[in-house]
Amino acid sequence: MKPRRRHVLLLWMFVCYTMTEAIEPISTSIAVGMAAALTGFLASYQNIFYYFHECCRPEWISFNRTGLEVDLERKLFGQHIASRIILKAVNGFMTNENPKKPLVLSLHGWTGTGKNFVSQLIAENIYKEGMDSNFVHVFTSELHFPHASQLETYKTQLQQWIKGNVTNCAHSLFIFDEMDKMHPGLIDSIKPYLDYYDKLDGVSYRKAIFIFLSNAGGESIIQTALDFWKGGRDREEIELKDLEALLSVSVFNNKQSGLWHTSLIDKNLVDFFVPFLPLEYRHVVQCALAEMAARGFQPDKSVAEQVARDLVYFPKAERVFSVKGCKTIESKLDYYT
Repeated sequence: MKPRRRHVLLLWMFVCYTMTEAIEPISTSIAVGMAAALTGFLASYQNIFYYFHECCRPEWISFNRTGLEVDLERKLFGQHIASRIILKAVNGFMTNENPKKPLVLSLHGWTGTGKNFVSQLIAENIYKEGMDSNFVHVFTSELHFPHASQLETYKTQLQQWIKGNVTNCAHSLFIFDEMDKMHPGLIDSIKPYLDYYDKLDGVSYRKAIFIFLSNAGGESIIQTALDFWKGGRDREEIELKDLEALLSVSVFNNKQSGLWHTSLIDKNLVDFFVPFLPLEYRHVVQCALAEMAARGFQPDKSVAEQVARDLVYFPKAERVFSVKGCKTIESKLDYYT
């Protein structure tokens, strides 16, 4: 017997004993009062359980718009397009009590530009437990779907995983990392769950969120950023319209991508293709300063600049964009601090 239940049982036995042994008016009044108190306790027991144990309730799942806005502004660098899209898309979806379909975001860009980080920020501002929530599910292609020969098995498993988790909690978040390494055709197995259906086999998927992370399309994004730089234009002038159509076509036709010729794109089930621009030297410095602050250190710009200078940039002659973005900042700081 669990401790909490044992305590309830002992309390109930004590009340029963008091009520049977003590018949004086005063004692009886006390006993009746205790019984009433116990009844109230038992009625609230379930709520107490929900307080200590994560469940699919507002106490554990509640969107913090201000928190997400502040996090994107203060912690994500060099991504004005992504920040704007993510905030509007997530806010619009989470404040809609009756969405027609799940929210589907496809995040694209070079290594270290912030795709995984943004997924983490979204989770932290929806779920009390953040990425550790039982309702946040991360799939990594090389870990969960390593063998092409087992593609059909993976399709069945993926459908079962998603159906089971959404049945458990409608507000589930699914993050698919390394989409560029996923076997083509696998992601199509979940197409019905992303479509405009009220319910499928009694389960509604309309309140779930699906996020795809991929390096695919990164070349198109980089080329656009380079063209703006060579033309003497500020990167903040780049707009979604300069990239979205090019990005969706590039991803759709990339045979090395898990989204190659996928019906998710063909049927317009991806709500937003979110481009992550390559990071410049100044953004790497900002990343290093933010990491120092996160570690409780006094941010030191000279150290941050030293870290940034030691990274590899491209094109080789101009050294405009960081090859690995901010991905190696943590390990670099271990060396310099």
